[in-house]
Amino acid sequence: MDHMELIKALMVFGDDVEIHNDLGETPGLIAARTSKGPNRKILLDMLCSVGVQRCHPPSPGSPPPVTFKAKSQTIGFEDIMHVGATISAMSRGPSEVDGRRMVKKKMDSLLCLDGGGIKGLVLIQMLIALEKEAGRSTRELFDWVAGTSTGGILALAIVHGKSMEYLRCLYFRMKEQVFKGSRPYESAPLEDFLKKEFGENTKMTDVQYPRVMVTSVLADRHPGELHIFRNYNPPSVRREPPYATTATFQPITIPQEQLVWRAARSSGAAPTYFRPMGRFLDGGLLANNPTLDAMSEIHQYNKAVKAEGHREEIKKLGIVVSLGTGKPPQVVVSSVDVFRPSNPLELAKSFVGAKELGKMLVDCCTDSDGCAVDRARAWCEMIDTIYHRLSPQLSQEVMLDEVSGAILVDMLWETQMYLYEKRDILRSLANLLLDK
Repeated sequence: MDHMELIKALMVFGDDVEIHNDLGETPGLIAARTSKGPNRKILLDMLCSVGVQRCHPPSPGSPPPVTFKAKSQTIGFEDIMHVGATISAMSRGPSEVDGRRMVKKKMDSLLCLDGGGIKGLVLIQMLIALEKEAGRSTRELFDWVAGTSTGGILALAIVHGKSMEYLRCLYFRMKEQVFKGSRPYESAPLEDFLKKEFGENTKMTDVQYPRVMVTSVLADRHPGELHIFRNYNPPSVRREPPYATTATFQPITIPQEQLVWRAARSSGAAPTYFRPMGRFLDGGLLANNPTLDAMSEIHQYNKAVKAEGHREEIKKLGIVVSLGTGKPPQVVVSSVDVFRPSNPLELAKSFVGAKELGKMLVDCCTDSDGCAVDRARAWCEMIDTIYHRLSPQLSQEVMLDEVSGAILVDMLWETQMYLYEKRDILRSLANLLLDK
């Protein structure tokens, strides 16, 4: 029927485009043969952009197509392969016991997840592709996971073993339950949602591997300070206080007493979208791309371990993977001039200028691409660490609280096209993470 949006949605949610029907026809062949309308070329180009192959009809002498039957109870070739893989893994030694990585590795890997509200779906889609290439869960591929706002929620979900496919469905459910009414939204639905997913009494240190960092901002002081929720004790390296103060602040709760759902809620307390979580605001105000903050934390952690005489426990940070929630297109700004108006026309111009300036200031503070990526790449090159940044270019700006299914599917479709374009990089990255 050439229903473009439905075709996009089916493929975004993981339909197998290589499977064939009883006549041996693949989706690519059927599209090429049956599409007659004005959208035919658009449809075929669209399918090719994510790797769908057009196929020739089966020749008269070709064997009949495979039909899928109920799995028999006897041992087959696939069962033998699974057993072989299991024995091979066991012979190399256990990789994880009770959430702790046991095998000795050459270097550590870091995953950094940007903020972006509902655009966390982009992060999920990229991680699904990475897991497919590596044949392992994200939790098994990384030693450190850092996240801000929606990236922080996902970081905690990864550490607690939730699958990416489950999280993708979760986000589509979450938008309906959380983004109801007008901004700022009620906090209770989001908090209830997080409590249900992570447990009301789960502590940050209940799961200790991989190590996780979730950014937030301490807003009970001015200037505000970056705070990191951790599932390990913070590095005990003596550092100068950032600001001189005569004020007395309430002490920070230690990781062993911090609740996971509160950490997730604190990292995602975006101003004008949700109320603050006590004294915490959204980490995106200071670290929407948490890469450099995470690298600094790992350096301080290793420095503290070294100072305590445990040099043998230190491993080099070998791979940094930074994932963004999609780059909006650049647009022309008419004016950012703010001045004292002397007539109604100038008043309108000043109002427009103030509005554009305000938006630009917020965008610059929370920008996770551009300079933030350049600095992270430069620092990784200086310390001889492999750096990969993945963030698709979007055709339109998607708001943090977007609820339109069509807009979100288009966003994920553009992510899928981007992943197909970057498939060689993705394959290389998966091999690096498996070999580290």
